[in-house]
Amino acid sequence: MAGRHKRHRGRPSARAALLAALLPGAALGQSLTPDGQTLPVYGQTEEVQKTPAGPALAPTESPDQARRFADGTEASHTPVVSVRPGSVRITGSGEETAADPATLLADEVMLSADNKLTASGGVVIWYRGARLVASRVVYDNATGAAVIEGPIHLTEPARSGTPDETILIADSAQLDPNLQDGILRGARLVLAREMQMAAREMRRSENGNVTRLDNVVASSCQICAEDPIPLWEIRARSITHDRRTRKLHFERPQLRALGLPVATLPWLTAPDPSVERMTGFLRPQFRTTSGLGFGIKLPYFITLGDHADITLTPYIAASRTSTLELRYRQAFSNGAMEWNGAISRDDIEQGHTRGYLFGGARFELPRGYMLGLQIQMASNRAYLLDYDISEADRLWSGLTLDRVRRDRMVMARIGNYESLRDDEPEAATPTMVADALWKRRWTPERIGGIANLEWSLHAHRRSSSEDGESGRDMARGSVSLGWLRSAILPGGLVGTVQTQANVDFYRINQDSAYEDWVMRADPVLAAELRWPLARHSGGVTHMIEPVAQLIWSPDRDDDDDVPNEDSRLIEFDEGNLFSLNRFPGRDARESGWRANLGLSWTRIDPAGWSVGMTAGRVFRSDADPAFENSGLLGGHRSDWLLAAHYSGANGLAISNRALFDDSFSISRNELRLGWFRPGLQVSAGYLWFDSDESESRPDDVSELTMAGGWQIADGWWATTETRYDFTADRAQKAQLGLEFRNECMTVEMSVERRFTSSEELRPDTRFDLGIRLGGFGRQKPGPGTVARRACLR
Repeated sequence: MAGRHKRHRGRPSARAALLAALLPGAALGQSLTPDGQTLPVYGQTEEVQKTPAGPALAPTESPDQARRFADGTEASHTPVVSVRPGSVRITGSGEETAADPATLLADEVMLSADNKLTASGGVVIWYRGARLVASRVVYDNATGAAVIEGPIHLTEPARSGTPDETILIADSAQLDPNLQDGILRGARLVLAREMQMAAREMRRSENGNVTRLDNVVASSCQICAEDPIPLWEIRARSITHDRRTRKLHFERPQLRALGLPVATLPWLTAPDPSVERMTGFLRPQFRTTSGLGFGIKLPYFITLGDHADITLTPYIAASRTSTLELRYRQAFSNGAMEWNGAISRDDIEQGHTRGYLFGGARFELPRGYMLGLQIQMASNRAYLLDYDISEADRLWSGLTLDRVRRDRMVMARIGNYESLRDDEPEAATPTMVADALWKRRWTPERIGGIANLEWSLHAHRRSSSEDGESGRDMARGSVSLGWLRSAILPGGLVGTVQTQANVDFYRINQDSAYEDWVMRADPVLAAELRWPLARHSGGVTHMIEPVAQLIWSPDRDDDDDVPNEDSRLIEFDEGNLFSLNRFPGRDARESGWRANLGLSWTRIDPAGWSVGMTAGRVFRSDADPAFENSGLLGGHRSDWLLAAHYSGANGLAISNRALFDDSFSISRNELRLGWFRPGLQVSAGYLWFDSDESESRPDDVSELTMAGGWQIADGWWATTETRYDFTADRAQKAQLGLEFRNECMTVEMSVERRFTSSEELRPDTRFDLGIRLGGFGRQKPGPGTVARRACLR
């Protein structure tokens, strides 16, 4: 069995820590991920790139940790909290003790007169969870020691496939009775099937927890007999591995690349492959930007127990910047928080100290309430872009409270807005904004259907004291009561009756164009008929559904006019074609008689693909004054809506939505494409919007956004991202990345160009380079495949 043993290849790795061999006199404890892993998820399997069961339309922008709110601001990242399960120990029949007998299997067993037991021929010994495979074992009953002839293969099967798995191979050994401690010669130690260490002699002590290898070579690269020189290796006088602390201590290590010496240190400490978090230096990042020049980031990660950590990152760039970045994360029994910040002195704005602070926290309160806290501050938007922190142009700081249940919802939010846009006057954006919402739905006993009741409060305040739009302050309280019931009518028709009553109370300050107090009521009545039709033939399903909806609400009285603060951006798509009100807020509402007409068709093929189309239009008895500045829904007839989608079993999804008038002049068009396959990930979107003064869009919008990744060859993964503005005839940004991964190292390179320019911003080109060596710290898989060395046999 031992004679047929094969070399273990390194486990595919996407993130590995770089041995900071150029830092003399420092003890390095490295975390596997570039930013350190806080609060490891115990008992969960690693994420693996898989093709989804069905295609999903990819977003036009890559999702990140700062997802945008509906108001255009971004949410600060809050770490995910994992619950550590209780300690579990699996044993055999009862608790194991030192007196437990060993199980011996061999072709031949002899007991000599001097009280020595000799086993030979395919020897296998099981003792206290350890399995020893050897060709010959001589056991001295008097001393308890064992002399073993190899090839020797010592493992713990219970740890197989786990990060704590250890494989020990040797030519000969002299072990203590526990089969763990002793001296092994011509030994090789493999940790977690990643890090391999070969030595002339190995000494194990403290029940196998401490292993010392002398005159040792360590590497996570696969080594072939015909070409024994690995891509990289560390040669050291000795390496000591402590399984309890999960650390590797190198004495006089020398880093070699392709057999050539690169750097030598007096000593070095690094994590073994099972480590997720450990105090020490993380991998450095080399960066070159046109604004800051060549620089290096060297993060230092500090663990504060299992519940918190700090990362300090000095950033020095070509005498042009001195920056210190800080990240603090902490988990509590009921939540978690994360704070990111930096302070810089550079020659972009000479003599000025710039910085930022982003923080987020989320806590679980009694009765299912969730409390959130967010703080966002920055010197200016240019600083966020110069240091590749965020593309946010509006910052929000405040508190949130929410509770969501099956039949009710409570949400509250209060905070401060800060605009970083050059073209937006400071007074135009309210600084303090507060919102509260309570909503409940239930089924009335006598009339059936679904009823819902909603209470909401809103208030905002501007910093200006001027009269008019630049200084207007508002407060609103609203009540909404609705009821809906559907029934299947003769002939397969589906009829729906819906009614709603809305009441709003407004308090308007610092704007003489409006009354100080305004109260308005808007009842709505609606009736809807749907006729779903389906046809099955040869495994193919066709579905057609015509829909007609008639809605009435009273015409708006001029005395009830209020400023439109929350309903300026109007969407018209298949999602709200049959909505009672297409305005996103409460300040503006549709009124009068109107009919929403639509037709949808879907084809489902047994091969796994489907295609569908939706067409619709809105007709009005009289033009709605709320849409007088909007060409989409204004007048007696809205634009035509035509939407189509395709979804294939091969991971391809395409969606297109267009709005056009009777002369087929397109006012809006949105095309989105997503393709997710092994070795290929594409997300693209094209937008066309006509100019619209009512939505503060003086120019047409014609923009292409694309992000993608593809497998060039085994181990080579390329990424690209771009955004091109056809109206301005220039790109806003472009990025190209290249990553090479094999079983023992990862090299990442990226170049990015930002073309945006203004009084504060200037175009910038950025190049990043990162190198990580495998086998130090636990690693997560990345996209694509891993290049493996092919050994001839």
